[in-house]
Amino acid sequence: MPGARLTQEERRAIAAGLTAGLGYGEIARQLARPTSTVTREIARNGGPSGYRADNAQRATVRRSRRSRASAPRVPEGSASTGDGRDPAAVEEYARQLAELLAHLGMPRMVGRVLACLYVTDCGSLTAADLVQRLGVSPASVSKAIGYLEGQELVRRERDENGPRERYVVDDDIWYRAMLASAQRNAALAEFARGGADLLGPATPAGARMAEASVFLELAGTDIVRAVQRRRRRQPGGAADDQRGR
Repeated sequence: MPGARLTQEERRAIAAGLTAGLGYGEIARQLARPTSTVTREIARNGGPSGYRADNAQRATVRRSRRSRASAPRVPEGSASTGDGRDPAAVEEYARQLAELLAHLGMPRMVGRVLACLYVTDCGSLTAADLVQRLGVSPASVSKAIGYLEGQELVRRERDENGPRERYVVDDDIWYRAMLASAQRNAALAEFARGGADLLGPATPAGARMAEASVFLELAGTDIVRAVQRRRRRQPGGAADDQRGR
C-alpha cells in the first residue's frame, strides 16, 4: 500500500524493471507507488547499475533494527501530541522528508534537522531536543542550524522557560527561502554582467555571460513576484512584501 515500506517482492520487481531498461516512472506505475519512492529506494541502494533486491532488503532490515535500538525518548515539542497520530508513522514521514531533501541536494544532517523541526506542531526545538531525537552530537546540530539560518529556513529565539535557545521554523519559511534565492540570483546576475563587460559582448564568452545575466535577473524577479502574490493572499502577509526587493 502507498506509504508502507517496500516489500522484498517489490524490490525484486524494481530490480527486474531496471534490468529491462524501464524508467523510474514506469516501474513506479507497475508497483502503484510514487515515483519518488522508487527513486529514493534506488538512489540509496547502489543506484540504477548497482541495485540488488536482496542487498536492498537486508540494508532496510539493518536500518530498521538500528532505529529501534537507538530510538530516543520523545522530547518536549515532538510530533506526539496525544491527538491520535501514530508517533512511529510521523517519525517515518520525517525520515522520508529528510531523505528527499538529501536527494535534492541538501546536506543530509541539515535535512534531518529541518525535517525534525518541520513535523512538530510548535515548530521549535532546543539543541538538546534535536540531539536526543536524532541521536547525533551537539556539534552536528549546531553546524546544521548554522546552514539553515544562512538559508533563512530557521531562526533562533530565547526559551521562555530558561536560558536555552530554541530553533524555530515559521509558517513562512519557504517564502523567506525563495526570497533569499532571488537575492542570490540578483548577485549572480550582477557578477555575470561584469563578466560580459570584461570579456566583451561581441565575443562568444561575453555573449554567454550577458545571456546568463539576463536569465538570472528575470528568474529572480519572477520569484519575488510569485512570492509577493502568494503572500498578499495570506492574512497579514503583506508586511514582508518589501523583503528581497
